[in-house]
Amino acid sequence: MKIHIVTERLIIRDLEEFDAQGIFELDSDPKVHEYLGKKPIKTINEAQGTINVIRKHYLENGIGRWAIIDKNTKEFIGWAGLKFEQELRNGFSYYDLGYRLRSKYWGKGIATEAATECLKYGFDTLKLETICAAVNIDNLPSNQILKKIGLRFVETFEFDGIPCNWYVIKKVAWEKLQ
Repeated sequence: MKIHIVTERLIIRDLEEFDAQGIFELDSDPKVHEYLGKKPIKTINEAQGTINVIRKHYLENGIGRWAIIDKNTKEFIGWAGLKFEQELRNGFSYYDLGYRLRSKYWGKGIATEAATECLKYGFDTLKLETICAAVNIDNLPSNQILKKIGLRFVETFEFDGIPCNWYVIKKVAWEKLQ
């Protein structure tokens, strides 16, 4: 099990097969999927499939979403991380910042903390020049998090019929915030 980031509250590590129950609790919650097409998963096998896809990203791109674990209780909180995205926006590839937390952890600053640490990892460890993010325009908390951690709104675009906001942060801008 590879640990990438440790903070005062969180352990951020590779997703493993034994995280299937945590992924199931996360992705079977209709509240979590409110802005993700309203298609929560229904079986533990679907959760395992999600983990398999993410682990494939590790192998193919050297990066992917990571498990967020409560440092004290060892409970699965959700996931966060960078993903090399090639399909969301036609015409170009980019590193996408994303996060998804179990609803009982919302409003505690965990998404902000994890997303900030993932940006730091992207710029300092991976030496990326640009990190992007896309979020449903109606997902106000997620839009606020991206702005709070320094991403700049660029435009609105449509993905699968859903209007999304597009955000970008350059390494130069990130360094000024530090």
